[in-house]
Amino acid sequence: MNKLTNNQNIDNFKSNSFDWRLVQADMKDKLGSEVYESWLKKISFIEEFNNYILLSVPTRFIRDWITSRYLDQILQIIKTYKKDIVRIEFRIVEPDRSGKTNDALEEVNLKENVSFIKDSYLQYNRIDPNKRFDNFITGSSNKLAYEASLKVSENISHYNPLYIYGGVGMGKTHLLNSIGYELKKNNKVMFISAERFMYQFVKSIKSNDMVKFKEYFRNTDILLIDDIQFISGKEAMQEEFFHTFNALLDKGSQVIVSADRPPNKLSRIQERIKSRFSGGLVVDIQKPDLELRKKIVQKKTEELNSIYSDQLQISKDIQDFISTEIKGSIRELVGAINRVVSFSRIYEKVPNLSETKVVLKDLLNLSENKVTIDLIQTVVCKFFKISKNEMLSSRRSRYLVRPRQTAIYLTKILTSKSLPEIGREFSNRDHTTIIHSVKTIEKIKEKDPEMVDNINKLKNQILYNNKDNEI
Repeated sequence: MNKLTNNQNIDNFKSNSFDWRLVQADMKDKLGSEVYESWLKKISFIEEFNNYILLSVPTRFIRDWITSRYLDQILQIIKTYKKDIVRIEFRIVEPDRSGKTNDALEEVNLKENVSFIKDSYLQYNRIDPNKRFDNFITGSSNKLAYEASLKVSENISHYNPLYIYGGVGMGKTHLLNSIGYELKKNNKVMFISAERFMYQFVKSIKSNDMVKFKEYFRNTDILLIDDIQFISGKEAMQEEFFHTFNALLDKGSQVIVSADRPPNKLSRIQERIKSRFSGGLVVDIQKPDLELRKKIVQKKTEELNSIYSDQLQISKDIQDFISTEIKGSIRELVGAINRVVSFSRIYEKVPNLSETKVVLKDLLNLSENKVTIDLIQTVVCKFFKISKNEMLSSRRSRYLVRPRQTAIYLTKILTSKSLPEIGREFSNRDHTTIIHSVKTIEKIKEKDPEMVDNINKLKNQILYNNKDNEI
């Protein structure tokens, strides 16, 4: 493996660069198009400070909704590009309004296509024109779900209901979007997430507007509901959904539902609802196999290279490496390509394999072993030639303190463990000790190139089981 020419800069490329457009793309990939279009798209970037960023949203309601449900996830996405960011602050910036407010209920003709009704009431039908059948990449893991979805778009009520399940980021929303995109031309289409359905249900009860709510849902030809598992435990909403579901089936409307698990595995959902789901066609989307992952990576690379005409081409070796090593969801594959491409744009060079491993370090699991605190402690002890008992002891000798602080620092950046959890694994040390250790190593890295080099070598051994310490 070739050595990196500038270890510190390469290792920190995400932390030293910040492009809000890349964050937006990641939010859409990781949190889903529905959530992004309904909520996160409304976020605007204002300014970046030393350890926090200032964002704006149009209303307090949107701010509260985002902070209560998605703040931690957004922060983690931002930290992949700027790891020094520790908090997000929102400013309310109201747009110019010449018409009705966003929450106003617009009077519409229910005979019109639902797809053309404005979002001010239900905020549904955020159909993405870029998610269609013709750009859905198929393989053995998703072929059945694709064919069933295509069949429904050609002949509604052929499979009714259609229930699609699979893990996060596997393409369920893409298929529902594709069905809606094909059918909205000649049918009244309702495409909404279960989360949005739940919110509007509660809102309609509070505003004493349930009649209007029922009319919207029961006068449609096609109902697509994404992530139905979110109605778990909501008895009143399940009651309304059950009757809406039956009303639609009775009049020959098509119902398509997605979830993260099969109907019989849905928890805290009425048996009669699960029975209705099971009575239709149930299809699953499994994790993509190697062949499908290669197709996805190749297609996504081509798309990004066409967007960035000045972009250097990502090599076939790098594409194959990503396809082979990232075995989770399709979103993880897309996220990996986005990172490599952003690296290429920032440094104006195509990354080699070593650089790619560093860029994707938190996504990769090359040795099929998870990074554990025990592994980190073992590697650090071997590197500094001390025993684990010495590291975990209460002794404050300099030759023990620095390795101990290094192990704590590596545990903090390479695992998702909380400060108290890390403290327990280091002989029940207080979380303030953990914070002090992390800050100490960070300060030393700023002034000592040797420490930077040691940290990189240790990370390489831990993440990639590379005993040659070439990075």
